Amino acid sequence: MFGFVIILLSLCASLAVAQSDDNLGLRNGYLSLTTKNFELKLVKDAGVLVSLKPAGDSFDFLPFDYLRYRARNGQYHWGDITYRYREASTGGNGGGGRWIDGDSAAARKPVQGKTNEPGDLASSVLTPTLPGGSPINVTRRWTEVSGGDLGLRFTVRNHGRVAIELGSLGFPTEFNSIFTGRPAAEMARVCSLSDPYIGMHAGHIRVAPTKGNGPALVVTPLMLSGENSSSYTGTPMEAYRNLREDHYDEQTAYGSQTFEGLYEWQVLTKAWAENEWSGVEPWNKPSSRVLQPGDSLEFGLRFSVAKGACESSTLLFVGIPGYIVSQGSTAMLYLQSTSGVESVTVNPSGALIATRQSEGKYSVTPGGSAWGRARLGIQYGDGKLQTVHYFITKPGASAVSDLGCFSTTEQWFNDTTDPFGRAPSVMTYDYEAKAIVTQDPRAWVAGLSDEGGAGSFLAAAMKQAVQPSTEEVAKLESFVDGVLWKTIQTADFSVRKSIFYYEPSKIPGYQYNPSFDWSVWWSWNKQASYAIDRAYDYVHVAATYWALYRVARAYSALTRSHTWDFYLNQAYQTIVRSMKSDVGYNRVGLMGETVFGEILADLKREGQASKVSSLEQSMRTRATQWDSKEVPFGSEMAWDSTGQEGVYYWTSYFGFKNTALKTVNSVLGFMPAVPHWGWNGNARRYWDNIYGGKLQRIERQIHHYGSGLNSLVLLSAFRRDPSDAYLLRVGYGGVSGPLSSINADGFAAASFHSWPDTLKWDGYSGDYGPNFVGLALGSGTYVADMGDGGDGLGLVAFGGSLKVESGGRVTVITGDPVRKRVFIGPLGVLLNVDAGIISEFSYDAGGSISVTLSQLNGVPNADAAVLWVETPSSSVNYTVTTSGLQKTRGGWKVPLSTDAIVELSSV
Repeated sequence: MFGFVIILLSLCASLAVAQSDDNLGLRNGYLSLTTKNFELKLVKDAGVLVSLKPAGDSFDFLPFDYLRYRARNGQYHWGDITYRYREASTGGNGGGGRWIDGDSAAARKPVQGKTNEPGDLASSVLTPTLPGGSPINVTRRWTEVSGGDLGLRFTVRNHGRVAIELGSLGFPTEFNSIFTGRPAAEMARVCSLSDPYIGMHAGHIRVAPTKGNGPALVVTPLMLSGENSSSYTGTPMEAYRNLREDHYDEQTAYGSQTFEGLYEWQVLTKAWAENEWSGVEPWNKPSSRVLQPGDSLEFGLRFSVAKGACESSTLLFVGIPGYIVSQGSTAMLYLQSTSGVESVTVNPSGALIATRQSEGKYSVTPGGSAWGRARLGIQYGDGKLQTVHYFITKPGASAVSDLGCFSTTEQWFNDTTDPFGRAPSVMTYDYEAKAIVTQDPRAWVAGLSDEGGAGSFLAAAMKQAVQPSTEEVAKLESFVDGVLWKTIQTADFSVRKSIFYYEPSKIPGYQYNPSFDWSVWWSWNKQASYAIDRAYDYVHVAATYWALYRVARAYSALTRSHTWDFYLNQAYQTIVRSMKSDVGYNRVGLMGETVFGEILADLKREGQASKVSSLEQSMRTRATQWDSKEVPFGSEMAWDSTGQEGVYYWTSYFGFKNTALKTVNSVLGFMPAVPHWGWNGNARRYWDNIYGGKLQRIERQIHHYGSGLNSLVLLSAFRRDPSDAYLLRVGYGGVSGPLSSINADGFAAASFHSWPDTLKWDGYSGDYGPNFVGLALGSGTYVADMGDGGDGLGLVAFGGSLKVESGGRVTVITGDPVRKRVFIGPLGVLLNVDAGIISEFSYDAGGSISVTLSQLNGVPNADAAVLWVETPSSSVNYTVTTSGLQKTRGGWKVPLSTDAIVELSSV
């Protein structure tokens, strides 16, 4: 995560001086147009859209200010089109020959103006800018559609003499996600973040300002006149293809950390599925269309303004608890459509069982031992097809157990001859090679530090805090004494950036892999690896100590090397050291630092007042600094989604409400709610595979650690305001992401690759650890009231099974991966336990609560649990009324010799 800082500086220096070739025809000016809802500009020569502002607003969803750098051939804009075709076989069926490409941006020529039809703003024939000799003729029309929205329509005609098969048809998208050369405040003011829902006719693109509030944009299929249920083809989003722009331009840095690149709304994909995507299971079934001579097809997209990021995430489809579902659980799917559902299909067959409960309401249950990706195909009466994408996991607790076992066996490195002192430890693992990664040119990946190297031992340790194992705890204690507190960390609590390094002269006889390029900047020598100036690395170490503190405190028989106070002090001292002036990045939010808050809470519970005061003072200084900034979410990157978690935690803690709200909005800007497991609650990240993955490239990552960590922001915000169920919907999607990363063997991948030529989990465990921190600290069973009557869904449980008894009392069986945390939204009550599980709870509107505490099968029994009660969203306090329970550490000590029922009531 370091090299782009240098690159960004050079980009900033060159930004002002470069000028693109004007293949787009900018010199001939623009056509300025309006609809009721938009102000827009088209390039006169090319007819493409280059500026799109909500009516009466200065915010531009497109990078018009950088257009001079994006005017070359091969650079895409709204209004461009790409396609592939081949001659159809005799009889008009699909062909078998070579696909021929067409691309309106490849070699631009001025398009031919066309007489506008009623409702047209501008129209043109694209023949001059398409390949010569092609039988395909394309007419493009910009229109104002009902309600004042903007429409983009294409008519694709076969003007040749033989039938052709159209195997690819795509509409390039463009939004202002160019961060290159922009200061943080400018990025917040002018840039946008976009995410797709690859859901066929329900597909859409959601575009939100980076600040998360203000006008947002939704791009949806345009219903064309004359279409009906028997002939409806529409403009489905069959795939979302990443676009290559063949030259790297320094002015925008296409395909880098400062500009991810562009994508394409793909309507037809058979030609790609047969070639570049061959062997990959696509999101949707690939299709093609046959055009007889003289026949044409029409497609269209609609641009609509939404009030904000939340509204731009469609409310027409609601999945509870989301679209990552565990075996043995039941999810609910709510559909709102003007047309009834005709049929529901499942792919793979039997993977899901969808049962209609009432109009638009379905229960969705994994079938048998199904695991992995699955989708529902929902056919509506008006001809539209929607696909809803699910991921099936093992039962949450089982998946967590598998993770602990795999990480402390397959990933357990115990070669005591290792010259770097890495044994014994949990190390980065290559699942495709079925081997521990003992060498990598990125020093930290094999060096047990930074996210890409510490991730594996961090996940293994945090697993113990929620589900301890005797054998695993013993191994992790040996890691602490043999590696962590011996080599990774120094005697003054400094944390090294890596303990693996490339310096052959320091370790004669060690055989570095000769096939690696060791000349790259990240192949650090010993001095660089042993540097202690990276605050991010301290979080992983503090979290590891804290997890073992929790084990030692609640399951004292499991820890043999040290007592609980040792681990808590180690965690505290590591935080203190991270805030010293010789450690960089400690003024920004650190991924996973919610665990600092957990350490602070436990210091309070243990009565360690001086440490509490010291830690609070240090964190308040940071929060005060953030509160003074327009954009407080800094990091080593130009734009990032890692700083928000820490900023939110401490500004909320110290009462800086405006900055906390700003942070929530920021997170909502890059985490959508859509009926797709991969994007629902998926935090935008696209560069970390370069630093921690096996397949190293810039691409939108699915459920990288941003999902788990930023879910903590939204779930905390929901606990403070349980009337806003949207926070819970997105937050629970994010906190479920780390569960989907754990495969059937227990290996946890860093992220899922979203490009349609791959669509698989990365081979490396890499930086998964922070993702599991989010799962461990955020998972729970959440009850929300989502409204009565009309479109209201009533009382629902995320992570549990809810039943309303005849007398109005609500009973919930918990089922989340952790089962130690319960939030009852209608009462504003948060319950936590440090041992065992909360297996069941019930409550009524009068504030009477009953909680059942149990042991978790397969986990060592605890003698007792401490139950903590908080009311983050209510001024009403609750107290335990069950007699005979001892108050301790800010909660109540509950014996667990048998299942224990604890009663609470409001006071």
